[in-house]
Amino acid sequence: MSVSLLGLGPMGEPMARNLLAGLGSLTVWNRTASKTDGLEALGAVVAATPREAAADVTLTVLPDLPQLRELLDGHDGLLAGWAERGIEHPILVVHGTVSPVAVADFAAELARVHGVAVVDAPLSGGTVGAHDGTLSIMVGGDPSVLPIVLPLFTHVGRTVRVLGGSGAGELAKACNQIVVAGVVSAVSEAMLLARSSGLDLAVLRELLQGGLAATAVLRQKGDNWIDEDFAAGGSAKNQLKDLRFIEEATRERGLALPVTAAVTDLFQEMIDEGLGELDHTGVYLTIEGRGARDD
Repeated sequence: MSVSLLGLGPMGEPMARNLLAGLGSLTVWNRTASKTDGLEALGAVVAATPREAAADVTLTVLPDLPQLRELLDGHDGLLAGWAERGIEHPILVVHGTVSPVAVADFAAELARVHGVAVVDAPLSGGTVGAHDGTLSIMVGGDPSVLPIVLPLFTHVGRTVRVLGGSGAGELAKACNQIVVAGVVSAVSEAMLLARSSGLDLAVLRELLQGGLAATAVLRQKGDNWIDEDFAAGGSAKNQLKDLRFIEEATRERGLALPVTAAVTDLFQEMIDEGLGELDHTGVYLTIEGRGARDD
């Protein structure tokens, strides 16, 4: 069985390394070709186009479905590559965080029109989890193809669970993002209060991690608040993208999530301030700015 991975960003590149180590072979593609150099040195096959990367199982780690759709059609697209190789029933894995509603429609369309089975398998655990191969992977899709892809996921994840049909994995990721965005916002408020009161933030983090407030956000990103350095990591604009998907899913189900709505407004404010490229923990700066404006 041939396997490829498209999208070698902060999550995709370390995932590709773990897959290559576990499988012994892997084809990779990235829009910026220079990002494939390290993997090629390790023995990965570098494809010049998505067509060359079309495999029995094609994994994608891309921001959203529009970027994935761009890789499907045309002379150099995945569809042409699958046809060229005679792969009649390819499996396309969506590891990015996308709309649960849209991915279910996307899966139905590709199955009906092209015979492609789409599996949504969003990730949680951040770049640390991607490097360590300890990601949490939330899976939705056609049960008949899951026995093929689930063994692959064990090379990059520690907790791999099937939630249901198409869109179920992304809906679980939406639940995950409710918690992540809420915790990031709450920790930002706690750190702002502590700093304004003259408390030692490093000591506060140690205390929080020793009690009920312990969280992976503090463990992985606590230094961001302590050093007031929000330059690296998952961007605020992607956090807002995910929160908008949650809005879409809740509208479809007739739900109201007041805390998530407030957090969404907060991240929209951060983006409007031009801070969207910062790590999502940089929402601290927006909260801090609100206080300064109220003085």
